[in-house]
Order: sequence, then C-alpha cells, then structure tokens
Amino acid sequence: MRPSPHRETQLRPGLSYGRDRGGQPALFCEKVSLASLAEQYGTPLYVYSERALRERTQLLDHAFRSAPHRLCYAVKANSTLGILRLMASLGCGFDVVSGGELQRALRADRKAARRVVFSGVGKTAGEIEAAIRAGILMFNVESEQELDQLAACALRLRRTARVALRVNPNVSAKTHPYISTGLRQHKFGIPIEDARRLYSRAAMSRYLEVAGVSVHIGSQITETAPFGLALGRVAELVRELKTDGHSIHYVDAGGGLGIDYEHGDSATFGKYAATYARAILKPLRKLGVQLLLEPGRVLVGPAGVLLTRVIYTKSNRGKHFVIVDAGMNDLLRPALYGAHHEIVPVVRHADRGEVMTDIVGPVCESGDFLARDRNQQSVEPGELMAVLDAGAYGSVLASNYNTRPRPAEVMVRGQKSQIIRRRETVADLMRGED
Repeated sequence: MRPSPHRETQLRPGLSYGRDRGGQPALFCEKVSLASLAEQYGTPLYVYSERALRERTQLLDHAFRSAPHRLCYAVKANSTLGILRLMASLGCGFDVVSGGELQRALRADRKAARRVVFSGVGKTAGEIEAAIRAGILMFNVESEQELDQLAACALRLRRTARVALRVNPNVSAKTHPYISTGLRQHKFGIPIEDARRLYSRAAMSRYLEVAGVSVHIGSQITETAPFGLALGRVAELVRELKTDGHSIHYVDAGGGLGIDYEHGDSATFGKYAATYARAILKPLRKLGVQLLLEPGRVLVGPAGVLLTRVIYTKSNRGKHFVIVDAGMNDLLRPALYGAHHEIVPVVRHADRGEVMTDIVGPVCESGDFLARDRNQQSVEPGELMAVLDAGAYGSVLASNYNTRPRPAEVMVRGQKSQIIRRRETVADLMRGED
C-alpha cells in the first residue's frame, strides 16, 4: 500500500503519516504502510528504516570530518545481523562487550576484526583469546587484573594485543543512574589517577602494545558539556603518557549521545551532531591521535518502531487500560528504567477523543507496561499502535519470559521490506530441553 503524495509532519526519520485506502491518516515507514507489514509479518514486530540509519550515520560521520576518526557502532544497542551488515557497509567498525558480540560482528563482516574494539568489565580468558586470534583493533581494559589476564593470554598465544585503558574521569553524565558509568562509585573503568602506573606496567609486557586511551561516561546523555569535560581530562592524560614515552595512537571517546524520546530530533540532528563533535574535538587538538567513537542508540534508536496490536481494553473504576500483544519481554526499557516512549495509533481517527490510559502487555507482572497515565487517542481491539524510538535496547533486550517467542524484525528500504530476523516459535524455545 503506497501513500498519497500528501504527507503530514514527519514523526521520526523514515516514519510519517500518509493516507490509507480509506483516506485516513496512517503511518508509513518510508513508502511501506505499517498496517501492511503487520498483515504480512504479524505482531509484535520491530520495523527499521534503512534510510534513517544511513542518514544518521552519515551525518554523525560528517560532523567529525575535520579529524581522523572512525565510528565503531555499539553492538549492544542492537545486535541483529541485518543492522550490523548495514553499519559495516557504511564503513563502521564495532564496539563489542562480549565474545558473542564479537562473533556477531565477524559474521556480519568477516574483515571487521581490525575495526573492532572490545570493552566490558568482565572479559573471560576464552573471550580474550578469541579476540586476540581474530586480530581486533584494540582492547579497552577496565581493571588491573584484566590487564594481567590479557598479558597472560597474549603470552600464551605469542600474539601481540593492542591496549587502551578505559579510564574513569569521575565526570557526572547527568543521566539515569543505571546507565551512568563515569563516576568513582561505578564498576566501569580505572581511576584516572592510577592510569600512568598501569600504562607503565602494560609497556613492560612482551606481547602488549600500548596504543590508546579510552573513556565512556554513560548512556542517553543529551548535554554535550560532560563529554567535553571528560575528554579534557583524557587529553591531559595523553600528554602525560607521551611525556612518559608511550605511543598513543588512539583516543576512544566512547558513546552515550542521547536522543529525544518525547519529540524526536530528525529536523535538528545535523546541528546536534556538530555540537557534540565540537565538544569532543576541542580538547584533542594537536594531540596527533585518531578518534574512535562508539555510537549506538543515537543512530539506531529513532530508526526503529515496535508495532503492536490491541487485544483488549478495560476500565477498573475509572482506571483505563489498553492491553496490547507487546510486553516487557519485547521492550524492557519502560519496566527497567521507567523509560518514556511515545506511542501513537497506526491509523488516526479524527472523530475520536483522548483518554488517560495505561498501555500494558500480556505478561503476568504488574511491572509489564509500555506507558502509564498517558493521554492517548482511544483505540479498539484489533487496531495497531506504534511504539516510537524502539530501535535501540529494544529487540536486543527481549526475553522469552512466560514462554513468549521474540518478535520478528523487518528492514524497510523504499517500497520494499525484508525480514532480518524471523519470529521465534515455541518449538524454538524448547529446543535443547528434550
């Protein structure tokens, strides 16, 4: 089903209202109606706009054009192979935090290893050895004991491993405490005041090559000032390390740039990316390093929606509920963080009023909700709703709680759609238990 030439205001990159066959305003991803995707693939359903992913990646890359740099897409934001293959085709490397994510990156692009950075506080010996064998670009080391483990693995394999220490600059990211990582009370990174000693220790290991400095202060950060403050402290450390005789080729500035979940940023993303780039690049001038960036949410978040169908509506003494077929097992963020996602009807009806509503899923938990106390257009059983900005930390956090199969995922390109992850079956869930 194609839209009419008339389009209303774009909701998100690649997502806007056109007209359905009945003339009603209806949501389209690029040139494909969401209603037709629900009919073809079922619900719940994750839908991604390839155009949005391309445009946002290119805009962010362009913002850093004045300096040597590489975008290393944060696999944890959305690890579906179809997404990873697209990011690789755009020239991105990958930031991984597990051996499984490394295997996904290599499956997406067999030549990706030399563009992979490996972060995370709990790398096992097996994961480290697999990454050394693959020949990844760099390890972001997060503790003194991990440094010792990495040295032992490299010695055992007789292979050199490039190292950056992830330093903790004690900078507040001003974000949700669960996704803030740059303060002393967080488990991530090495205190910046201990860094010079540990770099000297790393340099004495035969198979470790000191190559960079890494920092990541948190996620969903919408102010750019904390990035500038953190990179200022990193730049000071880089100068000290060079004075100590270390060759620092890379500064990994991490990721964490946030998005506007309530209003979207499609019209202003280029300016937002430019402001972010200025904050990052200003402290690094004249250091002679290549910048590595680890964007995830900011690229894929607004490019995806979760499509869900209304099962029932009910009222309990004035409290109104809309019960949909997508639950916390499909999109955990609202239950986990109290996160906000805009939720809109796929077809808008001008003759319907709004009602204060909780939009809840079918999972047997009171915490199973997508939105609470939200003024929403009234909907009827069988109708479709779209949860916006669900491309990041959506499908990747999905679970099988209540023995519920995970949703299918679809990529839209122009007038075409392609399944990039088939819907699980209950038989899939029980495989391995026989």
